[in-house]
Amino acid sequence: MMKCHIQINEIKTINSIDGFWSTQDYIQLLEAFNFPDAEGGSDQELLDLLYLAITDFDPDEAAEIMLKFKLSDKLSEGQIKNLAHEMIEDNVAEEYSDIALHFQLFNINQLLHKAYNGTFPNAKASRISLALNFVGHEKTDIDEALILKAISNGLSDRNLIKRLFEPQIKAEVEFPEAKNIVWQLKAINQTTFEIITSDYWLNKEDFESTDFEGPIHEIDD
Repeated sequence: MMKCHIQINEIKTINSIDGFWSTQDYIQLLEAFNFPDAEGGSDQELLDLLYLAITDFDPDEAAEIMLKFKLSDKLSEGQIKNLAHEMIEDNVAEEYSDIALHFQLFNINQLLHKAYNGTFPNAKASRISLALNFVGHEKTDIDEALILKAISNGLSDRNLIKRLFEPQIKAEVEFPEAKNIVWQLKAINQTTFEIITSDYWLNKEDFESTDFEGPIHEIDD
């Protein structure tokens, strides 16, 4: 077991995540929405065209096309059809049962939300900057599970991660779910990190303090 000091530098609510959609994604999606031969423009120009192309379709039809494009290897045709209808009413990036799909669903939902200027729920994510200092240890192998275990020391008991994943946080079992909770993890330097996760898992209200210490349990403790 290690002891760690955690400083939360910033918690920012965001509604989109840079880099999820590629130029090729935009071009292929435009083809899927009956707008071929769109190559040559900037990413922003392609995105603006895509917004226009999407709104030529009913929202549930557009959602189905988007879901097929990104998740046809993970969902059946029937699941995609059902999910396309659910997306209009429900925030599926939080409520869908398989958390491994939440990151993709967030980005699909937000593109549709912007295209229709509403209609779909406005999902939220949290970008958190934090510093980790290990007391009496040098720790270089920082992964999603370790970050969540460290952060859990400053969270309210109401937080979903603490409530749903207590055995994982205490290292009684492995924590593979961490990679689906932390959507992105970036090292800024040796001690400072930035994570992006769903507002569903972590937001400002979840933290009782922004400067705290606590143990990090490892599976072989």
